[in-house]
Amino acid sequence: MRVVHLTSAHSRFDTRIFRKMCNSSVEAGYSVSQIVADGKGNQTSESGVSIVDVGRPRGRLDRMFGATRKVRDAALALNADLYHLHDPELIPIGLTLKRRGKRVVFDFHEDVPKQLLSKPYLNPVVSRLLSWIFARYEAWAVTKFDAIIGATPTITKKFSDRVRRAENINNFPQLGELESSLPWDGKANEIAYVGGISAIRGIVELVEAVENTKSRARLNLVGDFGDSDSERRAKNQIGWEQVNPVGFLDRAGVRDILARSVAGMVTFLPLPNHVDAQPNKMFEYMSAGIPVIASDFPLWREIIVGYDCGICVDPQDPAAIAAAIDTLLSDRARAEQLGRNGRAAVQAVFNWSREKEKLLQLYKEILA
Repeated sequence: MRVVHLTSAHSRFDTRIFRKMCNSSVEAGYSVSQIVADGKGNQTSESGVSIVDVGRPRGRLDRMFGATRKVRDAALALNADLYHLHDPELIPIGLTLKRRGKRVVFDFHEDVPKQLLSKPYLNPVVSRLLSWIFARYEAWAVTKFDAIIGATPTITKKFSDRVRRAENINNFPQLGELESSLPWDGKANEIAYVGGISAIRGIVELVEAVENTKSRARLNLVGDFGDSDSERRAKNQIGWEQVNPVGFLDRAGVRDILARSVAGMVTFLPLPNHVDAQPNKMFEYMSAGIPVIASDFPLWREIIVGYDCGICVDPQDPAAIAAAIDTLLSDRARAEQLGRNGRAAVQAVFNWSREKEKLLQLYKEILA
């Protein structure tokens, strides 16, 4: 059976789409292709995934309109048994494929109406209007697909009463991928943040917090800035002198950074799309065996406090963030125990091995 994953926004080696879903499907015996729009050309991965590149879009509008047409044409040319779509701008392609009699699964990584409310480049009135329009369009479109996948329980629950099949497939880490043998006494006086960097993800408060630490902690900043304004605000702070801006790293590089760090940071600001999210980085820190310093949202507190694997703080209070960092850097024995608790929770509950079985069962039932 031939399965095709479609994305116009994500990288070809995206952790959820390629490393987890595509590779797991190949291992299960499917013929898997992935359509991307990054301008890096066609290739076949070492795992056997055929990657079809439709070219890098020239901007946000070209991604939403020009690139999606190219993705649609490539999808139709592949004539697959099942199509798995990953970006909201691809919903019209999914509807086209359904009209051609194809089996289509739509995967919502984010709650898009809530996400639109948090876009910094949109006027508040415009963002509310776009959110309202998309929510109604989304509610109608999802009823046409064979199944909806939600990356969090909150997203899945939103669709469960509207669609013929809704499956929650969490973006949990792969066991062992980020584990390191570096002993705790080999860790530096450092903390880490891994992922997309922006003001709404708390970078300004985090840099200020590092400046205020009594331990003079350094921040390993792994990833790229999503906008120039956030980058400017972060770099203009005094605390930037205590930042190691390492940029984007491959998975081995991320593993090495987490191995030398005492804690992982995920202090997103309390925006609608963040409060009910399950950020992948939180579970990756846990899988690496380091404690998490996270925003004090109810869902996140349930995980962090429930499994005793970190500290929850007010993400808008740099002093509280600094105090949490100092607590873990000054008590390495406690930090190590929190890290062990987090890793145990990932091994027992929050891992991709459990999630991939749900994905493969969904494919099997739809293709049957």
